[in-house]
Amino acid sequence: MLQLENITKSYGINLLFGDVNITINGGDKVGLIARNGMGKTSLLNIVAGIEAPDEGRIVMRNDWRVGYLPQEPRFETAKTVLEVCLEGNDDQARAVLQYEHALRDGSTEAMAAALAAMDAAGAWDHEERFKQVLSKLKIDDFNQPVDQLSGGQVKRVALARILIDEPQMIILDEPTNHLDIDMIEWLERYLNKSTAALLMVTHDRYFLDNVCNRILEIDNQAIYGYDGNYNYYLEKRAERIEAHNAQVERARNLLRTELEWMRRQPQARMHKAQYRIDAFYDLQERARAIREVGDVKLNTNAAYIGKKIFIAHDVAKRYGDKVILRDFNYTFARYEKMGVVGDNGVGKSTFIKLLLGEVPPDSGYFEVGKTVKFGYYSQEGMALDENKTVIDVARDIAEYIVFDEKTEYTTAQFLNLFLFSVKDQQKTIGLLSGGEKRRLYLALVLMSKPNFLILDEPTNDLDITTLEVLEQYLSKFHGCVIIVSHDRFFMDRTVDHTLVFLGDGVVKDFPGNYSEYRAWKEFHDREQAQEQRKAAKPQPKQSWNNRDNSNRLTYKEKKELEQLGHELAALGEEKAELDALFASGEVIADMEERSRRYAELQSLLDEKELRWLELSEKQP
Repeated sequence: MLQLENITKSYGINLLFGDVNITINGGDKVGLIARNGMGKTSLLNIVAGIEAPDEGRIVMRNDWRVGYLPQEPRFETAKTVLEVCLEGNDDQARAVLQYEHALRDGSTEAMAAALAAMDAAGAWDHEERFKQVLSKLKIDDFNQPVDQLSGGQVKRVALARILIDEPQMIILDEPTNHLDIDMIEWLERYLNKSTAALLMVTHDRYFLDNVCNRILEIDNQAIYGYDGNYNYYLEKRAERIEAHNAQVERARNLLRTELEWMRRQPQARMHKAQYRIDAFYDLQERARAIREVGDVKLNTNAAYIGKKIFIAHDVAKRYGDKVILRDFNYTFARYEKMGVVGDNGVGKSTFIKLLLGEVPPDSGYFEVGKTVKFGYYSQEGMALDENKTVIDVARDIAEYIVFDEKTEYTTAQFLNLFLFSVKDQQKTIGLLSGGEKRRLYLALVLMSKPNFLILDEPTNDLDITTLEVLEQYLSKFHGCVIIVSHDRFFMDRTVDHTLVFLGDGVVKDFPGNYSEYRAWKEFHDREQAQEQRKAAKPQPKQSWNNRDNSNRLTYKEKKELEQLGHELAALGEEKAELDALFASGEVIADMEERSRRYAELQSLLDEKELRWLELSEKQP
């Protein structure tokens, strides 16, 4: 379906990858993994046709429709959410757009034409899918101009647009950024059911594991493929690195022998064989191929923190009708590692800003211990001068970073721990990728040696290598931590209990990580649903006459079937009346209300017909 042949891409003297070959077949779900700055986004742009490779060619089926979600989508500011999601040449999309405009405008003629267009294009299923996708991604105002949306909302609209269009190939760059956990899990299910080919970059390791059946890794300017999910990739990658290191060691041993031969002076009128000299230099290069994983190694020592951390006393906060906290009380313990989860917009970031004193509470207060030294990694990041170099930005904060009597770093040494080589440290901020800027921001936060880390969505745009080491660092960190994140894997690895923001100011304290909370919630919801069913539907008494009638209609079902027949007739009659009214050309004062009722009738008829058929099959 898609073939990349001998693709090479570089920027100036920086080679991202060279002479790579990739094949993607229909139905493949491929995850692309690499450190920040290694060329993940560039490769996606090449596949999507946005960038051209320096060398090589791309072969794709002509009839393939491709949907691409970039890290930072851009739309025409004059357009609405509705127009962005339904723009294109597809007849069904145009019919749904016409229908939605007719609903909004209330014109009889426009609605009659829209209904005819919907029927002609067979677009009712498309309209239902359009509203279902937007609803799942929590996009409610279809007529809102896109220039009024936040960055996260724009990303969700862009994702909705792709899913509504149902392309044969989907390319996603960090699709889980700005999605809450319920949305991420819904997207997992959607992509698993989809027959489209998928190529995506994501740091969400549960997402990779649950969705992908292939992994591609960019490493040392080459592409390595693994036929399996993320866990399989980890296992096989370790084997590959071990085999590579063994080859390097064998080359080094052979090099010692060849080096002795090269050092010997040739006898008179004799010369060394040229082929062996050439082989020596090739061997020398292979022996130098040291495997550099590029780990971030962080000192975990923190400044001393006393027993008193912070206490929340009846803290309340609201914005108009939206309640963030209601009389919130909490005593934070020493060395506690807390996760904060909840849907977008319930107030998680506001809670952090209340604790830091950046936002005042409406009532109540936070009592913070005197020894507490906050280190805050925010979603918004840090405003950095694009023209300054990495090393200069870091030196503005500290020339030396002293962790203890035995551990002291210069600024350059500390940056090197975060994978910024001497060469990278001379780059200006404007030349860094989004992930490299986030990695630098993390380094700048930790340079101050805080004893209370607050990380607000730290996993966005950080590569998996950095996340793994950050997880190890947090597990040994001798201080307090609060993490706001939608990354389930990261939360499970780093926190020991969870604050769940349920909305309307309600906060639940759960003694466990996110997966443990999710398992408890699912069990609790099942138990509650069973109790509700028992209360609503009393158990029938057992008798000789009803012991073996599981495949026959009960008396209640017979009455339901009879009632459904009457209801279907009435609904069909009401729909026919509306059809006649819309086709009459008369001016309809309450056009919008009748149009909504028409859509409701269509849905009710489908639902009740399905139930009628289900019960009819039990009829003797």
